[in-house]
This record gives sequence, structure tokens and C-alpha cells, in this order.
Amino acid sequence: MAEGHGNPLLSCSELTKRFGGVVALNGLTMDILRDEVLGIIGPNGSGKTTFFNVITGIFPATSGWVRYDGEVVTNAAPQLLHRKGIARTFQRSRLCLGLSIFDNLMIGNHTRLNQGYAFNLFQRRALRSEVEEQVEKCRELVRIFDPDLVDRIHDLVGNQPMIDRRRIEVCRALISGPKLLLLDEPSAGMTEWETRQLMENIIEVKRQFEGLSIVLIEHEMNVIERISDRCVVLNFGKKICEGKYSEVIANEQVQEAYLGSAPEALAS
Repeated sequence: MAEGHGNPLLSCSELTKRFGGVVALNGLTMDILRDEVLGIIGPNGSGKTTFFNVITGIFPATSGWVRYDGEVVTNAAPQLLHRKGIARTFQRSRLCLGLSIFDNLMIGNHTRLNQGYAFNLFQRRALRSEVEEQVEKCRELVRIFDPDLVDRIHDLVGNQPMIDRRRIEVCRALISGPKLLLLDEPSAGMTEWETRQLMENIIEVKRQFEGLSIVLIEHEMNVIERISDRCVVLNFGKKICEGKYSEVIANEQVQEAYLGSAPEALAS
């Protein structure tokens, strides 16, 4: 259950991002509450992914500010934000297909591993212990998504089906123990059945990771309805509506943004 608006995990105010003459974010002000699942929806080109890219430091903001966990982090470096507890996935797969599931997950945890030359060369027993600890951590994490993945943890990612690749991407984001998990269209490229399975996985993640805030960009309205506590709707880089799913799909501005769709069409 999300906490009140008085203590958001992340806030942005008048956040603007311009690409030349294109305004991708236009004075966006919004909060991400602690321990909530927030759905972000809107037509293509409405600024959803740009919002993720700005708050994770991939794109610098043109103006406005971002505050995370009580600290102003506007235009902070992505690696710093990752250390502070912000993790994400991307629309397009960023997995290394020629590496194992374990190796891909370790990419998401690299800031918490001892990578010193002397440690790896001379403290072999400690290194072995660290690797064994990380293998067990990976096993526990992938077990939440699919117990069968536990036995395939050293198999190549490129040999896994799409749903398991998406699961691995979410696990790679989770393994660092974030406070804020950003999921950018995690169901992209999957069937309806696979999408339903992945959403059940995310619900289970929310149950097991106490206090975790999740922000989900998704075009599948039944997904947003199923797992979100609250929704924010963007259009042309602006927030046009926020509230519970049933409230936002009944909003006239939201219907207009979706080409005049009626509420029942949005829910389909």
C-alpha cells in the first residue's frame, strides 16, 4: 500500500526536456510514492520513455528538478543513481545474448562486487566465496519468476524464450536491491499468455520486496488495471490526468488523447 503524498520517494517539478525544437517533456510535475505500483500510460510520443531517461540520468533535463529520497539529483550520473537505488529495464532488450543468465545478472550487481585487481588475483578463497554467494543470490531471485530457470542459470541467455529473457532483465534490475524499479514496456514482443505470466511475476516481486516502488510504462490497459495502485497519463510531454485506473479511463482528456476512444475501448 502506498504512503501518502507527503513523503514521496521521487518527485519532479516543471521537468522539461527539449530535443532541438521538439519538446518531449513539457513542465512535468509528479510524484512517485513509496511502496506503490504506478502505471504511466499515454499515446506513442507522449514522453513516457523520455521521463525514464531523464530521471535516470541518461538524458540531461533542459529545466526543472528531480528529488529522490530527499536529495536533489537533477542530471546526476546514471551510475550514481544506480548506487542510490534506482534500477530500470528498457523497451528493447539490453541482454548480452552470448553470456549466461548468471553473467547477465552480475552486470546488474557490478557496483556491489569487489573488482579490485589484488582481490581477484591474490584472495582466491574470498573470491570463490563471493562468486558462490552471488550464484545463490541469483538462484533465489530467478526462482521467484520461474523455478525452472534455477537449473539453467549457467545457460546462454540467447537460448532462452522471450518470456524468460524479459524475466532475466527484470531480475538484473532487481539484483542490486533497488528502492525504485522502472519497467519500460516489459511485455513488449510477448504473447497475451506470456504477458499475463510476467505480470503475475511482478505482483509476486512487489509482495516479496517490502517497500519497493515500481513504475510501469505499458500500452496494455488490462496490465495497468491489474497491477497499478495509481496511474499517470501523459500527452505531448504533459501530465493530463492521474488517479486510479477507473478514474483516468473515464477522463475526457484521456479519451481524446487516445483518439476519442470510449472507456470500454481503453479497457479492452
